[in-house]
Amino acid sequence: YMDCPNSGHSLGGFRRPRVWYDAPMPRTLIVTPTYNEKENLPRFVDAVRSKFPEADLCVVDDNSPDGTGDIADGIAARDPQVKVMHRAGKLGLGTAYVQAFQKGLAEGYDRFFEMDADLSHDPKYLPEFVRALDDGFDVIIGSRNIPGGDVEGWGAGRHFISKGGSFYSRTILGLPVRDLTSGYKAFTRRALEAIDLASVRSNGYSFQIEMTYRAVLRGMRVKEVPIVFVDRTAGRSKMSRRIFAEAVGVVWKLRADAMRGRL
Repeated sequence: YMDCPNSGHSLGGFRRPRVWYDAPMPRTLIVTPTYNEKENLPRFVDAVRSKFPEADLCVVDDNSPDGTGDIADGIAARDPQVKVMHRAGKLGLGTAYVQAFQKGLAEGYDRFFEMDADLSHDPKYLPEFVRALDDGFDVIIGSRNIPGGDVEGWGAGRHFISKGGSFYSRTILGLPVRDLTSGYKAFTRRALEAIDLASVRSNGYSFQIEMTYRAVLRGMRVKEVPIVFVDRTAGRSKMSRRIFAEAVGVVWKLRADAMRGRL
């Protein structure tokens, strides 16, 4: 594990290393789960596709009552690099990522990104993630809690839940990662295969914690890069006290399972 925050970095276009001049870019899949994001999804897709046109984008919609799934289908009909997975109902963030990652692995993708569709994860940081992957890291975390990272638009309660949850989790699990609850992440194929997606059980707030913990236990190289997280301006947050409470219990279960060799 290496925790190497970057500061003063350039966030321009992708800077491909020399090895790529005669080699194709690793196949990349960006996954975004959606539930009632009709106002945000078109802008999100446009922003991601313009910043990282080489990547494919998978929208996993949980049968959004507001018609987000239909909007995603319309976008996919116009852009072959946008794919849509429809699920029967609101089945949770963790299972959305696991299903999309498993499908992506079966289809031969090399790199996988997690991003929220609510525009809180700015695509301008994608080049920095790619550079970290090129440098040999297996898991990249967009961190709000290292120098250069920040949050805009949150009240004191959300700050407490996020920073308190991350501090609590890294203390219990013995991890040096500063932002364990970030949902802006990237994984190599090697990392996802090592994590063993079929055995991941967390589905809410704790999903991000479990994924990073499993990666570190398996010797994956982790890097945090600073991001400024901007709170959504449209739609409603999916965070709740129940989700946070679930995470508190899951952290202890993860530690116990790791001590018993079950992770």
